[in-house]
Amino acid sequence: MSNTGFAATEVAQRVQDDGADPFILDVRREEDYEEWSIPGSTNLPVYDELLDHDFSTLEEHLDELPEDEEIVVVCVAGITSARAAEFLREHGYDAESIDDGMNGWGRVHRQYEVEGAEGVVQVVRPGTGCVSYLVHDDGEGVVVDPSQYLDHYLNAAEERDVEIVGVADTHAHADHVSGARRLAGELDVPYYLHGEDVASLDRVNELADGDTITVGDRELVVRHTPGHTPGSVSFEFGDALLSGDTLFLRSVGRPDLEDSSEDAVRTAASRLFESLEELTDLDDGTVVLPGHFSDEAVRPLATELGELKAESTNELLSYVEEGDEEAFVETIVESLADEPANYNEIKQINWGKEQPGDDVEELELGPNNCAAN
Repeated sequence: MSNTGFAATEVAQRVQDDGADPFILDVRREEDYEEWSIPGSTNLPVYDELLDHDFSTLEEHLDELPEDEEIVVVCVAGITSARAAEFLREHGYDAESIDDGMNGWGRVHRQYEVEGAEGVVQVVRPGTGCVSYLVHDDGEGVVVDPSQYLDHYLNAAEERDVEIVGVADTHAHADHVSGARRLAGELDVPYYLHGEDVASLDRVNELADGDTITVGDRELVVRHTPGHTPGSVSFEFGDALLSGDTLFLRSVGRPDLEDSSEDAVRTAASRLFESLEELTDLDDGTVVLPGHFSDEAVRPLATELGELKAESTNELLSYVEEGDEEAFVETIVESLADEPANYNEIKQINWGKEQPGDDVEELELGPNNCAAN
């Protein structure tokens, strides 16, 4: 059965921008749906039956499906969902499948200009919760935390007549395969990473606190903000703060992916607390641009620091505001969730200790679990 349904990018646009959400029917197993799904979707776990061309359970639930709405069916790779969509059309429903299913959803990238942060393009992956950036000025740009899908950044630069003059990672990632070194190599431009996260990598321009990266007539200013990893940094760019995995809108970066022993987690959490104390001393008008998100629907993902400190939705940041390091550390130790999928293998790749294999795209699919709580 061929893929003739919706592109995942089209579904993402309709879910996020158009305000006319289609009815999304997820036919995967319940446990897969609960782990990772498209926001607002409905699960009818008939995947195994569809593999055997058994439509009996789907037929039993037809009266639960909307007859006057477009139905978008999704599975793992778009094969069984295409069978379900065809069955639904035969019974009078307006149904199509998402091409490549959740695999395609995980590869979607969407770009946004950021109000209040001139020269910043935010690139959001709604299926993985990863956020990257192109910062630019006077025809030059630096890409920060790119994914392995380089065309999105090359296209974003070309659309703005920007020459990419450097590529940087805010840290050695554990949840997705970085495209930074490959992009820098293809363009023959510098690759930047803090020295404490370099591991076995070569051809790295090592960053330190207070360093700057020139972008046109402006600069990215490096702030060493350890905690999530020893070499985590944030970048100031005018009134914007690219906060990497140090500060998210509703949480902070988890400090256990380098060493999960309790003593190590407590030490890293204390370093993270100190890093956040420094960041929260910035001007309240600073636009915080995180490296990840969970289920936040706002686009672009941006909040002024003053608003973020005043909100009650970021429990861990409130402990920083109160100067309560003990509550901060204890909350992290007690509330850490499952680690990102395949994070050890991804770290080895991003540290230059392993070469990516044929499964490199599949490694990073799934929910984003980089937040500390």
